[in-house]
Amino acid sequence: MTKLWIALFVAIVLALFLPCATDAQETITGDWTAQLRPDKETIQLEVRYGSWGHHSNWGSTRPLAEFRDLAAATVLSSSSDVRFHLVRDAGTLAFDGQFRDGKGAGKFSFTSSPEFVTEMKSMGYSGLSAQTLFSMAMCDVSRQFVREMRELGYTNAKTDDVISMRIHGVSPEFVKELQSLGYRGLSVDNLVSMRIHGVSPEFVREWNGLGFKNLDSDELVSMRIHGVTPDLLKDMRALGIDHLSVDDLVSMRIHGVSGAFAREMQAQGVTRLQRDDLVSMRIHGVSPDYVKQMLALGINELNTDKLVSMRIHGVSPAFVVEMKAAGYDRLTVDQLVSMRIHGVNAAFVKDIASRGYKNLPVDDLIHMKISGPRRSRGTI
Repeated sequence: MTKLWIALFVAIVLALFLPCATDAQETITGDWTAQLRPDKETIQLEVRYGSWGHHSNWGSTRPLAEFRDLAAATVLSSSSDVRFHLVRDAGTLAFDGQFRDGKGAGKFSFTSSPEFVTEMKSMGYSGLSAQTLFSMAMCDVSRQFVREMRELGYTNAKTDDVISMRIHGVSPEFVKELQSLGYRGLSVDNLVSMRIHGVSPEFVREWNGLGFKNLDSDELVSMRIHGVTPDLLKDMRALGIDHLSVDDLVSMRIHGVSGAFAREMQAQGVTRLQRDDLVSMRIHGVSPDYVKQMLALGINELNTDKLVSMRIHGVSPAFVVEMKAAGYDRLTVDQLVSMRIHGVNAAFVKDIASRGYKNLPVDDLIHMKISGPRRSRGTI
């Protein structure tokens, strides 16, 4: 009975303490490939580990100087056996293999740092798996980084959060600059999104100087995603188009409105333009060339609404030429649009002319298209 209790006690102790020791010391092994970049100072490293069909891959370009016991001459040699290391706060990767003419391959092993595990646990990151520790090493999550982020208010950042921040370059310096600009309390997702899309403190300051203060992170990200630059705003202001919101600017960029487009339209006589006019013309394909062709054909009443209406209903320069050839030389925009709506074209004019209906007014042409030719022949 005594032996049974001793065995049970040992089992309990092992259950309580061995998992922590395993997490800190478990070794991950796998394969690596590498290639020296043209600058001869950085190396593209790919590592792969796993088993039974479940594999993980990591790839990054790192300075050659970060790898211990690895020199450019060795990497570039015709054939060299190598053993080098990448030492991180979370642990160390040991690489064995061969390089030939700038390309290498082999096996690696990763051993986590017990000191890292212990201090991370004191900051609330307990139960870190070997895979998590490996990920932290690959993206260089250090205890110093975690401490600094905690000091900046990110005390509840999860393991995935700190890894994501390191992957995407969210540094304490980046956060401090944003906080100095009034951006306090941003979530990790906000910070990561801003870094992914290139929202920098400089970008924020530039928009502040243009009167766009207190923009939220989503607005800043949206402008970067859609390529809204300060130059677009400056161009619009120079053209007399002011009081634009972030949504206005984003809409203009989505639909291809630029300062050059607005200036070209003004040069063709389409003036008093506002944001909605420019967006509508771009949506419906009203181009400066279209306006120029219509003016050459004698269609002069060209405000934004009429131009858009003609494009919506398919009034093309070719249609105008066609109707002129059919004897309708002085059509208004409204007449052209109405004819297109009801399907009146040169072929229809020719057809009814062959039945004796010649030189009909536009309204009669449209009525006849809708109702059909009259029974009695003659002109109207």
